Amino acid sequence: MENKHLEQSEYDQFRTFLEQQCGIVLGDNKLYLVKSRLAPLMSRFNVDSLSSLVTKTLSPHERQLRAAVVDAMTTNETLWFRDQYPFELLKKKIYPEFKDLRRPVKIWSAASSSGQEPYSIAMSTSEYQSQNPGALKMGAQVVGTDISNTMLDMCKNAEYDALALARGLSPERRKKFFMDSGNGMARVVDPIRKMVNFRHLNLLDSYALLGKFDVIFCRNVLIYFSPEVKAKIISQFAQALNPNGYLFLGASESMAGLSNDFEMLRCNPGIIYQKKS
Repeated sequence: MENKHLEQSEYDQFRTFLEQQCGIVLGDNKLYLVKSRLAPLMSRFNVDSLSSLVTKTLSPHERQLRAAVVDAMTTNETLWFRDQYPFELLKKKIYPEFKDLRRPVKIWSAASSSGQEPYSIAMSTSEYQSQNPGALKMGAQVVGTDISNTMLDMCKNAEYDALALARGLSPERRKKFFMDSGNGMARVVDPIRKMVNFRHLNLLDSYALLGKFDVIFCRNVLIYFSPEVKAKIISQFAQALNPNGYLFLGASESMAGLSNDFEMLRCNPGIIYQKKS
């Protein structure tokens, strides 16, 4: 029988490891989360106790295990067109500002999880172009990044089961933007898939190789970081944005006290941050 007990000292060591590796700060009350996320790795790596798994994870020589642990701890649930308003703001406010642009609008979905957000952005782009013939002639280029290679593989495959498809996706959008691929699965259609490119990225690292963006989505991610790491990430976002570019944070996230690089714009509904020129 698998032993899922973990001493407080082991949990504290693991918390330090996770923060150093990817910036995520676990509270004192998240032991249950560590147990549920790491338990499936015990049989995969032939370890008979959670304590042994954590001990092995702390060894710098266990690269494959460490990668799997970070993968397990950073995977988040997501859904299509989450919160709705960011995608409406894209079509009603941001895209009209770029409608005569002679290059593609560049959009970054940071922490793209299993792909729903970047593909929702691409679908919104297609909808805007259909509703506004001749506008945004060069379309959009969407880059999705994540620290989890498992999630990135899912993103690139762009194939989803019935449960995932039921979360936030209208029947009309499913019919327009997906094709059945058998066994209850459906795949994002090629024109939408081709609009999105996926890359591995740890938000603690440099963003320089990604280039510059007009819009950045980083929603429901900063809540996992310490204030110091949040401020560093937001500063790097400012550097990665073109002048007057836009940043979307999660509905419950705030930039207060973390940065002076952005102006907060209250929209109806929602809030967006614009880089100061």
